[in-house]
Amino acid sequence: MSEPVITVGSVVINVLDYERQKAFWGAVLGAEPAQEFAPHFLWFRPQHEGGISVALQTVDEATEGTRRLHLDGSVPDIEAAKAKILELGGAVVADRETNGFRWCTLTDPEGNEFCISSDH
Repeated sequence: MSEPVITVGSVVINVLDYERQKAFWGAVLGAEPAQEFAPHFLWFRPQHEGGISVALQTVDEATEGTRRLHLDGSVPDIEAAKAKILELGGAVVADRETNGFRWCTLTDPEGNEFCISSDH
């Protein structure tokens, strides 16, 4: 087995109504926010030690089908991870930044989206 390129940190749900979804998922998961860049992003605390968090991401329009959920991963170096992912057959969708938080959206070889960041 090779070294991982990313460490999965969360499963992200695309939402339209940030406050409503924050209240809903907080109650459903019994979890408090771990980090928040309101009204764009929120990561809930994992339910147990070593667990993966659920995160919310505000989008402008409803996301179709299975694209409503995606993996978020952390990397020590975004540019090095992007290069490795491209070498493996992935593709870059966009480099993004908001409220001082930087991330990159990529796809696997079949077009499934996931994101990487070095800070969350």
